[in-house]
Amino acid sequence: MTRPLLAGAVIALSALLTLPAWAQKVRLTTSAGDIVVQLDAEKAPKTVANFVQYAKSGHYDGTIFHRVIDGFMIQGGGMKPDMSEKPTRPPIPLEAGKGLSNLRGSIAMARTGFPDSATSQFFINVVDNVRLDTYGGGYAVFGKVIEGMEVVDKIKGVPVGNQAGHQNVPLQPVTIKKASIED
Repeated sequence: MTRPLLAGAVIALSALLTLPAWAQKVRLTTSAGDIVVQLDAEKAPKTVANFVQYAKSGHYDGTIFHRVIDGFMIQGGGMKPDMSEKPTRPPIPLEAGKGLSNLRGSIAMARTGFPDSATSQFFINVVDNVRLDTYGGGYAVFGKVIEGMEVVDKIKGVPVGNQAGHQNVPLQPVTIKKASIED
């Protein structure tokens, strides 16, 4: 390889290696508008890979935000409009405590009381919820909203009630029509 070609290859490689960890984006096209989240694969690699795999497979398409609590968060990614749960892959290990916090606009994995139980469901914090960083082992933040926070705010304000044994369910479904990867 000639010196100019080698120098060009080194420059190109160093540019790739210095890409920001926040490079990958996912657009959630919802019935209330679009939300774009930027993912942090450096601090939450397993969680980001899990979320991206669900998005690429079409798992989120047609799901709803099934738990909406103004002053807390909006949760989606696992329920159909009839409140039946979509099948998921096995749970992933918890990646809380990696330097990302449950602040307004951050996206984190929902889970049961067992720390390593997150599958497909996620939530977007509508206020700073720093207590979730450590509560019960913590809730893994893996990105942040970079476009569409006004849509999140619109969703957090929808009327809610009880449905199929669940509380805080929007009375009119807020549907994730499509989750698209935007690099």
